[in-house]
Amino acid sequence: MTSSESLELTGIFSKQTIAKVGTGTTTRRVAQIGYYFVEQLDKDTYEVRPLNNEYVPSGDPVKISSDDLLKDYTPEPEMYHQKVLPKMKELSKTLARADRYRNQGKTFSAEMEYGNALKIDIQNVRGNFGIGLCLLERGETDRANDVFARLISMNASFDKEHKHLFNEFGINLRKSKMTAQAIEYYSKALDLSKDDENLYYNLARAYFDDENYQKTREALNTALELRKDFKEAQKFIDYLDKKKLG
Repeated sequence: MTSSESLELTGIFSKQTIAKVGTGTTTRRVAQIGYYFVEQLDKDTYEVRPLNNEYVPSGDPVKISSDDLLKDYTPEPEMYHQKVLPKMKELSKTLARADRYRNQGKTFSAEMEYGNALKIDIQNVRGNFGIGLCLLERGETDRANDVFARLISMNASFDKEHKHLFNEFGINLRKSKMTAQAIEYYSKALDLSKDDENLYYNLARAYFDDENYQKTREALNTALELRKDFKEAQKFIDYLDKKKLG
């Protein structure tokens, strides 16, 4: 567990819960202990994520107060240094290798490394995006569609820290003629990031490919409302006007 005057607390905590086991006269209460990766967001707010069986944080985060942390959780500093930190470093190195292979055009090697990352954390955002991008780059749209379905169900995949990844993935969906998926993908992204003019612009391009010119205009108009000097969006509207579309 780490902390300093300027750096927020980061560490592993355990939490005991009581669960009912059995039914009827055989019902009994048993104590269960869960382990969580905790990061301090501000003076009184902490983000909590459960550890999976590989000792890495996985799943959607939950915010709790400092009172809740002190009342319900117990620090586990040895677990952080002996198990969690080494696994997180291993995951980070695996993803870095995968990204490097993909940037070199070695999509099969990259897919293998992304797969190794997912063995550590099946919900890892970067790993899932990476495999999807490899498949799209190779034109394997059926398998890419399976990855798309998994990503669309993950709220974490649309966090701001992954914005460049979901933009790239959406663009590749559209280029791969997976227009319906691209529209659904960008629409989901906008549910979680409503003030991103670039997402609206990319959504407009997907609607245009789908020949839904009215929706194309609506997305472009919203992009311009968010950024009045968005030249690409204005040129797109001018083109629609010239062709009398929508």
